[in-house]
Amino acid sequence: ATLLIHYLFNDTIHKTMLFRCMAAFAVLAAAAPTCEGFSTNPTPLAIKPSTSSQQRTNKSALFMGPPTDPSAPATDLYGEGSRKYRRTVYTHDQWVKHRSPDRFVNNLSTLFNSGIYKNVGKEVVFTTSVAIFVWAWNLLVGGYQDLSGVAHDPIIQGEWAKIVGLPLQAFTTVSPSLGLLLAFRTNSSYKRWDEARKFWGLNINHTRDLNRMATAWYGNEGDPWDGTEFMGAPSSKAQAIDPAERQYLLGQISLMTWAFVRSMKRHLSPPDEDEEDYLAEMKSRLSPEQADAIISATHRPNRALFDLSVAIEKLPMHFMRKNEINKNLSIFEDTLGGSERLLSSPVPLFYSRHTARFISIWLLFLPFALYGQFGDSWNYIMMIPASLLISVFLFGIEELATQLEEPFTILPMQGFCDKIGANCDEIVSWAGQDVYKIPEEVIEQMEMERPELEMKSNLALLGGEVEEDVVEEPKKKRKILKKLLRIGEGI
Repeated sequence: ATLLIHYLFNDTIHKTMLFRCMAAFAVLAAAAPTCEGFSTNPTPLAIKPSTSSQQRTNKSALFMGPPTDPSAPATDLYGEGSRKYRRTVYTHDQWVKHRSPDRFVNNLSTLFNSGIYKNVGKEVVFTTSVAIFVWAWNLLVGGYQDLSGVAHDPIIQGEWAKIVGLPLQAFTTVSPSLGLLLAFRTNSSYKRWDEARKFWGLNINHTRDLNRMATAWYGNEGDPWDGTEFMGAPSSKAQAIDPAERQYLLGQISLMTWAFVRSMKRHLSPPDEDEEDYLAEMKSRLSPEQADAIISATHRPNRALFDLSVAIEKLPMHFMRKNEINKNLSIFEDTLGGSERLLSSPVPLFYSRHTARFISIWLLFLPFALYGQFGDSWNYIMMIPASLLISVFLFGIEELATQLEEPFTILPMQGFCDKIGANCDEIVSWAGQDVYKIPEEVIEQMEMERPELEMKSNLALLGGEVEEDVVEEPKKKRKILKKLLRIGEGI
């Protein structure tokens, strides 16, 4: 641009220099459409709209990076549409690749495919434009050197035509403050992501725990040999177990557990992304009455949790064991409430806005201070790429924090729900303790000894002397129980 202006005022300029400069600009212009990293309006050439089935597949994607399907819409390349491609679940193969010595080369090779850099493209273009303006203005008013090394006088002359610049010390003074702001911003956002991931980790752990206890304790309303009483009433005897009823009731436990986590996932996801899939999954797995009850509820996860409580209450087992199972539901309420807190309460907006304003103003005025630092380069030209790279990386840090601040649309929640459903279905399919039948003669022997044991225990409670056989009785019980376990293992 400087050479073109000079050409208008000075006919003695070397024509070859002008042609070289125009050729360089032509090459840059031809390469610009391919630099998607800084394109604000990407052209969706050769990209076809995806079908609904393809979109549902992409929503549950568990890999990192942009879509590899050529039919993926252009909106999936960066911005909100790219968040579903950040739902990463690592296996051993991914960890090997993660530790690969080629990771630096691989990351640099995908520089222009980064969704983070694409999101900050407008800001980077603006700050780089300021750098180009500072560079061009200072050449016009301060003189320049052509490619042959010949120095030329300023094109614009006058008392008002001064070289613009700022002292670099002003920027180095406030740089620590900017670094602290960005560090706190990213740490706070990562903490929110980590907390959300731990909530889903608790869901995975306690759904397994709930179904394990329900399966193992099914049908154990009372132990026929221990004489346990509650408020003077003896515990009921274990009844014969109907396999069909057991399969149904435990199946309801597994199904309602899955319905809760799936409703929680829908509760934390954008409606336009997950509503259609949620309705289809609920109606395909639940009965019409159960599905309609949960879908029509104002707060779907609460309704699913209520149905899970009802399913637990129908299990034939001692109420103390039901209480232990219900403790998991309180944990589910905590994870649900904590997730709602993260979704509805961002990092205080005044902090985020101040950080964004600080970094924007700092980067917009930075080219004025960098100009004098690149005097060794041709016409201070290296100031422009330096400003560009600094803008990319600093705006990128702030963008990372913004992307992490709302963690649920980058967590693989669909994968978690599918995993929980499969694990629960497998657990309730295992044989419970009804398989290990206690021999009738052992039960009769324990029943005969029970009145005598109760009498001796009552005398001990009234302050009488505790006889030796009463003290030894627990040891006998343990021996009998060990014997029963050995018998059960052999059945």
